[in-house]
Amino acid sequence: MTTNTQSALLYRMMTAEHQCPYGLKTLHLLRQAGFDVEDHHLASREEIDSFKSEHEVETTPQVFIDGRRIGGYEDVRKHLGKAVSDPDATSYRPVIALFSMTALSALALNLGFNGSWLSVQAVEWFIALSMVVLALLKLQDVESFSSMFLNYDLLARRWVPYSYVYPYAEGLAGVLMVGGLLNWLSIPVALFIGAVGALSVVKAVYVDKREIKCACVGGANNVPLGFVSLTENLMMIGMALWMWYSHGWF
Repeated sequence: MTTNTQSALLYRMMTAEHQCPYGLKTLHLLRQAGFDVEDHHLASREEIDSFKSEHEVETTPQVFIDGRRIGGYEDVRKHLGKAVSDPDATSYRPVIALFSMTALSALALNLGFNGSWLSVQAVEWFIALSMVVLALLKLQDVESFSSMFLNYDLLARRWVPYSYVYPYAEGLAGVLMVGGLLNWLSIPVALFIGAVGALSVVKAVYVDKREIKCACVGGANNVPLGFVSLTENLMMIGMALWMWYSHGWF
């Protein structure tokens, strides 16, 4: 571990048009670790290209400690013994963040409107808001989502357009359920897509034993298909059946 008495040379891009965010993060990281940082700004394209050519590097920022080039932001993190994220590693962070925020939103709504933290309506809001946010993540890149979805969804593999319809259907059902509107539409939609989704996940993961990524939080994620996606679908089924029952439809 590097001691806090050392000095470091930092070369980072800082032009009139652009200040490199990784340069700022590296500067903060070094100062936080107790380094005396000699901060050099590369203020023009000529300076940047000259620096890269001289030191035979392709990117900036670059850090030097004790006359030895450490590298950029990720390299400095490694040098300081800090964790470095792996973009290909499995991560449940998006799912945890999503459900945490929708749960807190549901509790806040319930406290504001009903004067209590928890109620049946709070649970309904939580599920409906989760559906809305999950749909939002899918709708950011429907093409990418559909490609992942086609890996396992039973209906989409028979009828490809369903992979494009799904996020809109989930979002529509979620929005309507938040307001308790058009139950004749939201309930069957949620029940249908939830049932098909649950069957698809069970077959892909628990019957066929496939290890593939889940499309539940959009196309750009490393969440494995399994419990999370199954939970999403079971929540929709449960919400639809509860609303069906609570409205005296059976």
